[in-house]
Amino acid sequence: MEAIKEHKGLVFPLNRTNVDTDQIIPKQFLKRIERTGFGQFVFYNWRFDDNGNKREDFALNKSQFAGTSVLLAGENFGCGSSREHAPWALLDFGFKVIIAPSFADIFYNNALKNGIILIKMEESQITEWMKEAENGAFYLSIDLEKQEIQDDEGNAVHFDIPSYHKEKLINGWDDIALTLLNEDKIKAYEEATQA
Repeated sequence: MEAIKEHKGLVFPLNRTNVDTDQIIPKQFLKRIERTGFGQFVFYNWRFDDNGNKREDFALNKSQFAGTSVLLAGENFGCGSSREHAPWALLDFGFKVIIAPSFADIFYNNALKNGIILIKMEESQITEWMKEAENGAFYLSIDLEKQEIQDDEGNAVHFDIPSYHKEKLINGWDDIALTLLNEDKIKAYEEATQA
């Protein structure tokens, strides 16, 4: 997992609530065995019509959002099934940070385990940022160490994140890396129990 301490990115406003994992990546695209290559299918049914043509009415298809990496969403983002493909797809598409009033529990843990910064924020603040993003190129800077989000004008907002997840993200530790931090203790235990 890639370490991430700070990120500045173009904001995409997804002004929808209860976005479920099947909307994030539909089930027909879950046939791959690797974790990469899913980004092209993010929000597929909203981005493309039945013939595979881009929908002009879905904002993510507009050039102003090319290279977006910060996603603003409504409450209960990532609800539905527990598929880990959803965070894989979002990360592969380029989203490094997702800010919403609330997240589905399983999605929340899956996304953090895969290196996406998830931030719970007051709905009123998200609404304000969404308006900014809808009106033109809008960037947010996220400082994970300071737990602070700053807009282009220098306005800063504090956010909370569990220290466990914060430490893993900053250091780029996935669950395997965390286990390997205790490799000496594991070896010592194995040697002691084999005697």
